[in-house]
Amino acid sequence: MGALRNIVIAVLAISFLTFVALFGRLPALRKTPIGWLQRLLCLHIPSGLRSADRSLTGGRVTRKSKRLGQYLFYEKNPIVLIIFLFILTGSAFLFLYNTTHLLTRSQLLPVPVLVGMPYIFTYLSVTGRAHYISKANLNARMLDYPYDNALFRPNNHCPTCDIVKPARSKHCSLCGTCVAKCDHHCPWVNNCLGRGNYRYFLALLLSLGMVQIYGAHLSWQLVKKYVVIDPSNPLFSRARMTNLGHAFVIAVNRGGISVSGVGLLAASTASLPLGLLAYHLYLIWAGMTTNESQKWSDWKEDISDGCVFKTRLADLRRHYQLKNDGKYNPAMTDFESASDRNIWWPVNSDQVLVRTDDGRPPIGQDMLWTRIWSLDEVDNIYDLGGWQNFVEVFRGN
Repeated sequence: MGALRNIVIAVLAISFLTFVALFGRLPALRKTPIGWLQRLLCLHIPSGLRSADRSLTGGRVTRKSKRLGQYLFYEKNPIVLIIFLFILTGSAFLFLYNTTHLLTRSQLLPVPVLVGMPYIFTYLSVTGRAHYISKANLNARMLDYPYDNALFRPNNHCPTCDIVKPARSKHCSLCGTCVAKCDHHCPWVNNCLGRGNYRYFLALLLSLGMVQIYGAHLSWQLVKKYVVIDPSNPLFSRARMTNLGHAFVIAVNRGGISVSGVGLLAASTASLPLGLLAYHLYLIWAGMTTNESQKWSDWKEDISDGCVFKTRLADLRRHYQLKNDGKYNPAMTDFESASDRNIWWPVNSDQVLVRTDDGRPPIGQDMLWTRIWSLDEVDNIYDLGGWQNFVEVFRGN
């Protein structure tokens, strides 16, 4: 009973820490207890351990572990992917090996499909390379999306890849390349998620949640006969709670690790992929990627500080032409891209945003710029409307 109790505690602790690690960096949770815990676990505790090592050993442990830390946290590696597949495979094998003879044919019928889907979508997420930007496909990627002159400006150069960065792209230091419509680098699939393989990642989250829910359901079907509740006890009485606790312990003991242990793991962690899926569905509905949501969060803070100004591209063009005797002014290369003229995009906007350090409009252009105080005053040209956003993602765009 003591060992089983420790297993339950370990499962719940792992589930909670995984939740903190996954969701703590999200902009929406950055200033919540989850965000604080994430920074404590990932930043402050490691920093404290390094300080203690410098004081106690002169930094010997840090120096010896530096290469391992560099590999684990700053280089692309399959460690997390291997752990993920090991837990998934080990749990499925342990459960099915000990319960196949106890389950009915109808209960076993969905198992091959449900268990197989996470492997298929993991493979597609891991091996996808269509979203990697190279000099060979740069011209095609430049035509994917227009620049919005807010999150993405024309003619930004990536010094690592030695290319002009297309709109909605981001350089990933782990993958060593610029990524088209970059969402984020996911250690669970050891790859960046972007244009092309992002839809497979969403399918992976959904299929993984379905496997966990169905696994928890089958576990419950096998152990529920051991859960005996005395109906004479009032619903919220102490006697009912004690009865439930005893029944739970009996069911866990009778089920063992292969049934109760796996079932508890599945039930307690199912909210992780499904919660992450819900967050990504919200991002799609809002017309954003994870990378873009972080950029919008930064803009929101600067807007609240009164340091963001807005103007129309046509007004800016006119201003610079007047300064250059009516001729095209090279200064406009910061705001205009020749590739944008060849892109058909259903949402148009003439906006240009700038942020300043002193809260004043650009020098000599006071009449040209208007201070804004809310993101509601800003156009997100990548938001095509909830349903159309989903259509574009599932098309691989």
